[in-house]
Amino acid sequence: MFNEDMVEQAVLSSFKSMGYAYADPALIGPDAPQKERAAYAEVLLPGRLREAVARLNPDIPPEAREAAIKQITVSETPSLIEENRRIHTLLTRGVDVEYKRPDGSLKGDKVWLLDFANIDANDWMVTNQFTVVEAGHNRRPDVVVFVNGLPLAVLELKSAASATATIEDAYNQLQTYKEQIPSLFRTNAVLVTSDGLYGRIGSLTAAEDRFMPWRSVTGEDGDFTPSGPRESDTLIRGVFDKARFLALISDFTVFGDKGDGPFKIVAGYHQFFGAQKALARTIEAVEPSGDRKIGVIWHTQGSGKSFLMAFFAGLVVRAQALGNPTVLVLTDRNDLDDQLFGTFSMCKDLLRQTPEQVSDREDLRRRLDRQSGGVIFSTLQKFSPEKGRSISPSFQTGAI
Repeated sequence: MFNEDMVEQAVLSSFKSMGYAYADPALIGPDAPQKERAAYAEVLLPGRLREAVARLNPDIPPEAREAAIKQITVSETPSLIEENRRIHTLLTRGVDVEYKRPDGSLKGDKVWLLDFANIDANDWMVTNQFTVVEAGHNRRPDVVVFVNGLPLAVLELKSAASATATIEDAYNQLQTYKEQIPSLFRTNAVLVTSDGLYGRIGSLTAAEDRFMPWRSVTGEDGDFTPSGPRESDTLIRGVFDKARFLALISDFTVFGDKGDGPFKIVAGYHQFFGAQKALARTIEAVEPSGDRKIGVIWHTQGSGKSFLMAFFAGLVVRAQALGNPTVLVLTDRNDLDDQLFGTFSMCKDLLRQTPEQVSDREDLRRRLDRQSGGVIFSTLQKFSPEKGRSISPSFQTGAI
């Protein structure tokens, strides 16, 4: 009979096939012979974390590495989402540390918790039935994904054969876990619900209707999984491929607050693959033999086009091959200009800078009078001829 244990084993098998080591919970628990944590209240795996930090930062003194680890093991705020946001910054931007050189002078440096360039330098592990005890609550999430000893993903599974245990129930179970064992989610990157056939991925703050399928493994032409029983397998192999998972964390995750509390957004598959394809085409277009034409991305209403553009801009401004370009975002309406500017401002951590919004033609000319860099918003009307002139002033943007 197709039951939840079979779903769990199938998911674990997929992770193993992608190069994740499997750790038996009976062997690594606090009471086990190969224990990797001192108590069930401890959710990080300190041995793996310290080994990874030492391996990734060989030139950083041990005391500085320990200071960096402390920043991720000790909570600084009672808000789970704010704590998750703080740790996300440490994961993606590195942990700032300071230590004395042999001559007694102070040196500022960064300790990296993840290696985004050399994927296999990281420690990749998956386990199941990971018991966590917190504030009197004893819970066992079905599958937890660890990278360098940090629990970055939690998967809650149900059986498609059960009429009373659906992926909606899995979503509700995750909400219970967040309330009762929140320490497990301080470092969380993504949440997944699955019944072995259908699968959904969401962020730490996503409502149930924002848990979405992931419909492609590679994003290549023809690689598309329609609604149906192959969804779960596509999601696991598409999201948790090592390189794609780290890219999702570093380049496709943003936090925002519209006044009613902070929230977290993780890109959908179309935004993830669309932005990466657009970046590749951009790099081709600006090569000496390139045609300086990128192409068009068609959007449907409600598809998250504003965020796709922001994710793309983030990739562009950080691409070494593009040499710190200036990104000029043009719209034909003030309300659209304001909307996109708001979205890009929310993504300023990805952009590594604060976007600028043009007020008038003179302001546009002044902001474009730069060698490179910057993310600038303007409406097309600000390029129109000034009164009494038949042509617009020359704006040399080098646009493609």
